[in-house]
Amino acid sequence: MKFYTYIGVIATAVAVSSCKKEGCTDQNALNYNDKAKKDNGTCIYYNIPSTYAFTDDAGNSTVDYSGQTDRLNHLREMMTYIETGMNNTLDAQVLRHMFANTNGNGNGAFTFTSSRQLQNKCFALDTAMILSYFDEVATASGFNTQAAANGQAGTLTSGSSTYLFAANGFEYPELIEKAVMAAVFKYQALNVYLGSTNMAADNTTPVAGQFYTQLEHYWDEAFGYFGVSTDFPTTLPTDFWGKYCNSQNATLGSNAKMMDNFLKGRAAIAANYTSDKDACIRTIKETWENISAYQAMRYLDLAAQNFGTDQAKTLHVLSEAYGFIYALRFAPLETRNLSTAQVDALLNQFGTNLWNISLQDIQSIKSTLDANY
Repeated sequence: MKFYTYIGVIATAVAVSSCKKEGCTDQNALNYNDKAKKDNGTCIYYNIPSTYAFTDDAGNSTVDYSGQTDRLNHLREMMTYIETGMNNTLDAQVLRHMFANTNGNGNGAFTFTSSRQLQNKCFALDTAMILSYFDEVATASGFNTQAAANGQAGTLTSGSSTYLFAANGFEYPELIEKAVMAAVFKYQALNVYLGSTNMAADNTTPVAGQFYTQLEHYWDEAFGYFGVSTDFPTTLPTDFWGKYCNSQNATLGSNAKMMDNFLKGRAAIAANYTSDKDACIRTIKETWENISAYQAMRYLDLAAQNFGTDQAKTLHVLSEAYGFIYALRFAPLETRNLSTAQVDALLNQFGTNLWNISLQDIQSIKSTLDANY
C-alpha cells in the first residue's frame, strides 16, 4: 500500500512540474512573462532608445524621413495661405500649384524648394475631390466680409474664433487639411510604408550611399508622416496627426502607444526580431484608426452640445468631424473596424448642406461610431 502511495506522490510531483507555465522569466527582457514559472530560453534583449534616434555601429545616423518632412511643410504653408482667405480672396490656382509643387517651389508660393509633392501621393478620386475643395474655399473667400447663412458663403464668429464657411455650411479649410492628412499622410504611412510589401524589404545591406537598410528607411518614412518630434511626447506637436494623437491621449493612451511602438518596432528591425516588429505595426495601425474615430466622436459631441445655440461652432465642429470620418476610409483592411461602404454611409448622413442637418442626424452618426469603436 505504501508502495502505491509513493508512486502516486511521485506522479503528482511530475505532473505539477510539467504543468508549470514556461516563458521568459527575466524581468530585464522585453518579453518578460510574469506568469511564467520556468524559463524556456526565449528571452529577447535589444536596446530601445527613449527618442527616435538610431545609429549604426560606427555612430552614423540611420534615420531619414526628409521627404515626409517636406510634405508636412507643404501642407503647413498651404494652410497658412488658406487662412488668409479670412481677409483676402484666395486663388484656387495658387492652391493647385502648391498641391502639385509646381517648379519645386509651389510656383513661387512656398518659402522653400523641394522635389516632393502632395498630389502624386493621392489616388485620382481623392485628388479630384481636393481640387474641388480648392475651388470651394476660393469662392467662399470672395464673401469673407459677409455673414454666412444658409445658401450664403461668409464668416461666422464663436467666442474669439471666426470661421469661413461655404454657402452649404461646410468649412473647406478644415476639409482640405483633413483630406490631405488622410489621403496622403495616413494612407502612405499605414498602407504603403507599413504595408506587407515594404515591411518585407531587405534588412541586411545598406541602401547605396546611405547608412540605413531599405526596411529601416520604410519604417522611418511611416514615422515621418506621423509628424511628431523625435522626443514626442516630451515635445508636443501643434498640428496634424501628432496634435490629434495628443488630443485623444487621455482616452486612448495614444501618445505612448504610438511612440513606444514606433521606437520598439524600429529597434526590432535593427535587431532582426520580425515578430516584435509585426506586433508593433498592428498596434500603430489600430491606434491611428482609433485616433480618427475618437476625434470624430469628440467633434460630434460638441456639435450636439452647441446645436441650436452657436451656429458657428456647430458648423465648424461638424466639418472637423466629417474630415476625421473621411480619414477612416484609409485604415488598413486587416485592422479596420468599418468598411469603405460603411464610412461612406456615415459621410452621406451629413448631407450636402450642413445648415440642414438635424440633431438626430448628428446623434445617429455618433451612435454608429460609438458602436464600432
